Amino acid sequence: MSATRRPDPPYLVIAAEIRSRIESGELRPGDRVPSIRQIAERWGVAVATATRAAAVLREQGLVEPRVGAGTVVSAAGPRESPRPAGEPAKRTRLLEAAIAIADAEGIEAVSIRRLGAHLGVRPMSLYQSITSKEELLMHMADHVFGEVILPAKGPAGWRAKLEFIARAEWELCRRHLWLPKTVSFMRPLFAPNMMAHTEWVLRALDGLGLSMEIRVREALTIHSIAVAAAGSLAEDDYTGNTTGTSLHRWNPTPPVREWKTVNRTRFPLLSAVSQGTAEDLEGLFEYALARHLDGLAAMLADC
Repeated sequence: MSATRRPDPPYLVIAAEIRSRIESGELRPGDRVPSIRQIAERWGVAVATATRAAAVLREQGLVEPRVGAGTVVSAAGPRESPRPAGEPAKRTRLLEAAIAIADAEGIEAVSIRRLGAHLGVRPMSLYQSITSKEELLMHMADHVFGEVILPAKGPAGWRAKLEFIARAEWELCRRHLWLPKTVSFMRPLFAPNMMAHTEWVLRALDGLGLSMEIRVREALTIHSIAVAAAGSLAEDDYTGNTTGTSLHRWNPTPPVREWKTVNRTRFPLLSAVSQGTAEDLEGLFEYALARHLDGLAAMLADC
């Protein structure tokens, strides 16, 4: 009896369709590709699913952001994903399988039993590498944090450095929407790759006259800006996985009509807000990051 191949998750299907248009020459270098909102509307998927598809295209080197033009086809062409030399370690295979499941179906789908079935081994044998699901989640989070290459020095200036690390973590959380659920500021995970991010921020603040307590709080704040914004994407993705549609598509009242029903007498300012402003998580992230760094700059000026 032959096994039935499971269909690819929607975000991979969408990424493959856009890649095909690029490889066929329909979309040429410099041409704009569909935005996240356009992807969500055209393919009828959640914004979170559209974000994943866009992230896959960026990872493959097919597209790149361009100031004033949005996301365009890259002139450099696709890049090959680096593969580890030799046979990967058992734990690495386990983590990569768990991450693949979480990326496609959400963190709730990850279990030792599911991993055993995915890898074709007895679930009990996996406990030789992982003792509990809590430990598994910690190692998954640490593994994906290792995807970010932290430069030895980074861009010049403390502000540019903090913008670099914040945007890298924002991109990481958009690529792995389950990641915010594994990050705890009350119970920090002492994992090497995650600790390297915090160490990098602490080093970026060297020479500014800040106490170590303030520097640690700054590092946690930078992490939280990305995690908080990505949390909304993760919630949209969870709703999409459980109901088969996005938060907006699940709502029986069309968003535009619903927004127009806001009581203009009671909420005159809210009713004047443009449709889609609150849903622009990319804009929200950039706004929160910029205003926070403005505040830090003001504090440093007063020191």
